[in-house]
Amino acid sequence: MRLDKFLKVSRLIKRRTVANEACDAGRVLVNDKPAKASLGIKEGDVIEIQFGTKSVKVRVLDVQETVKKDEAKELYEYL
Repeated sequence: MRLDKFLKVSRLIKRRTVANEACDAGRVLVNDKPAKASLGIKEGDVIEIQFGTKSVKVRVLDVQETVKKDEAKELYEYL
């Protein structure tokens, strides 16, 4: 699954266009490397998103095309 779509499905970022912009600006790292929105995400990847001065780091536990709002938190774990 594409990185921008995973960020939207997991609800780490609300909209796919915002996820695209964050990737283009270099604010999203996957396994400690700057990532493009089209990067393929798989289980075990570590994603770090920088929101201004805050940083969120998560590990991908599961990759699904669609999930319900309540189940979105099961796709990742905070580090």
